[in-house]
Amino acid sequence: MTLAFLFPGQGSQSVGMGASLADAFASAREVFAEVDDALNQKLFALMREGPEDQLTLTENAQPALMAVSAAAMRVLKVEFGVDVTRAGFVAGHSLGEYSALCGAGAISLADTARLLKLRGQAMQRAVPVGKGAMASLIGPKTDLALAEAAAKAGSEAGVCVVANDNNAGNIVISGDKAAVDRAIEAAKELGARAIPLNVSAPFHCPLMQPAADEMAAALAEARIVAPAVPVVVNVTARPESDPEVIRRLLVEQVTGRVRWRESMEWMAGEGGVTRFAEVGSGKVLTGMAKRIAPDVEARALNAPEDLEAFAKAVTSGE
Repeated sequence: MTLAFLFPGQGSQSVGMGASLADAFASAREVFAEVDDALNQKLFALMREGPEDQLTLTENAQPALMAVSAAAMRVLKVEFGVDVTRAGFVAGHSLGEYSALCGAGAISLADTARLLKLRGQAMQRAVPVGKGAMASLIGPKTDLALAEAAAKAGSEAGVCVVANDNNAGNIVISGDKAAVDRAIEAAKELGARAIPLNVSAPFHCPLMQPAADEMAAALAEARIVAPAVPVVVNVTARPESDPEVIRRLLVEQVTGRVRWRESMEWMAGEGGVTRFAEVGSGKVLTGMAKRIAPDVEARALNAPEDLEAFAKAVTSGE
């Protein structure tokens, strides 16, 4: 049985996340303390107590989500003897790719926290509030061809591209607000439902180039080593272990499409993955996994009892 660890992206944050892990395990508390120290910020207090509007800020949500994932991975290893090398692959959705790299030992916890803090700030700086927008195209008729057609129609009014190919029936477009508004109308005409997203910036589109430039400078200085297991990366939907290629693709990821559906299809197909475990906050990726690869087991590891049950299943060969 081949396992893959999945790491959630922005939108999975919630006040109280990580609290049950911290209450139950010293190893989790150590992770949260290390992240606080790296950022010189009481991030875990914000995660535990809120307020929600501060936690939702991109510059806080990104390192916070990574911290919960890192804490869960630390608990699996320290408390239950399940190391990342039990997996064949790791993969993360957008910022979750940093969590995956941290979990696989390619980037240190402190460096990952600092990179994500900067990433969140850079993304916010890249486009003035109100200039950009994102929308989710959903429904049984929604596929990549429909989303591409809607984005093409929108691009007559400005930048508009497919940002996240999550799964059939759930695709996100991003770009200039006027262009996304036009794409929403086109999508409805093509038979999809279109929901504007409450986001602070138009992620994963060419408007994010200033943020990509900032991340290129930061990543050039960051220490990246080969991950313990291959990382299936967002922009290629294929496994990668070369540190320099990973560095380059992390920069491309800022403006590039999150090819999540293709990544999951590759892992469940050529990759031979039969069990997905979503590590961290929420269950968004678990739901996507069940839609993309319904024959593959998928579970979310959020609470102490989730981690314990998962560890028992893995170590017993179930």
